[in-house]
Amino acid sequence: MNPGKKVVLSAVQPTNSAHIGNYLGAIKNWIPYLDLYDCLFFAVDLHSITVSQDPEELRENTFRSIATYIACGIDPARATLFVQSQVPAHAELAWVLTCASSMGELSRMTQYKDKSQRHGAHIPTGLFTYPVLMAADILLYGTHLVPVGEDQKQHLELARDLAERMNHRYPKDSLGGESPLFQVPEPMIGKVAARVMSLQDPSLKMSKSDPSPGACVFLNDSDKEIEKKFKRAVTDSGSEVPAENPSPGIQNLLQIQASFLDEPYDQVLARYVGKQYGYLKVDTAAVAVEKIRPIRSEIEKLLGDRKYLTKIINEGRLAALSRSEKVRNEVYKRIGFIGH
Repeated sequence: MNPGKKVVLSAVQPTNSAHIGNYLGAIKNWIPYLDLYDCLFFAVDLHSITVSQDPEELRENTFRSIATYIACGIDPARATLFVQSQVPAHAELAWVLTCASSMGELSRMTQYKDKSQRHGAHIPTGLFTYPVLMAADILLYGTHLVPVGEDQKQHLELARDLAERMNHRYPKDSLGGESPLFQVPEPMIGKVAARVMSLQDPSLKMSKSDPSPGACVFLNDSDKEIEKKFKRAVTDSGSEVPAENPSPGIQNLLQIQASFLDEPYDQVLARYVGKQYGYLKVDTAAVAVEKIRPIRSEIEKLLGDRKYLTKIINEGRLAALSRSEKVRNEVYKRIGFIGH
């Protein structure tokens, strides 16, 4: 904990390997925050069970998530890294916030509408309520800033609404005065590659669950697999990169390369105007291979040292427990629960 610094919090689900959308759209952008903010990053294993998970795979993927954070440049000495299910206050506050939310506002969540369509009549309740758990994740730590993509802004708005609702409903603190129960969080949205799209359907966000072969580039893909996926990326029926209004597929490749290289999008575009699409695909694949290779190697090295990873997770658990229990206890006192 860094007193005086604003709190930044974010997380990635531990399902399979992280992909370049997770890295470029989230984890990579967190690194500059380490010296500027009080940072908490965690593996949201409670969120992952909104759909059925193999227990052994979930355990392994949770270790992989923490290893991925570290391999991508998140220093455990400068951030709190932990596992969501090891901190009971997340689920406890989620229930309180569920009781403060409405069916109407949850049913309006775009991601719920999209994901529920895949399940027909058997929609898991967790898909409906998980935005409330996400709100609990955020509000437990007095979070000021949440790095989010455009697709998560709606969920952050729910967290803000719930914070303000609870602040209004329970204004009196345990000392008899009045103070906000929750910090109302603000979004942090990256300007470059905030949303990496599918290589096979650039109208859709890159996703681990995409059934299309080659649509998603994972951080544990081999060099050859990465090259193959980029070379087969969907562009359009043309052949040359235009100076204006390139197709979504071309824009996606340019954004990916710009984000890997930390260069402005327009600067990368200028290099390819008038050139055949093949040059852009080959070059973007080469950049991705160069950047992903050391991350992949470090992830595997860390996974081979389970004792070290367990130590980091345990240290993060203790830090998160201490901070979250204070907030949960204050919530319980204001609600009227005894013994807190």
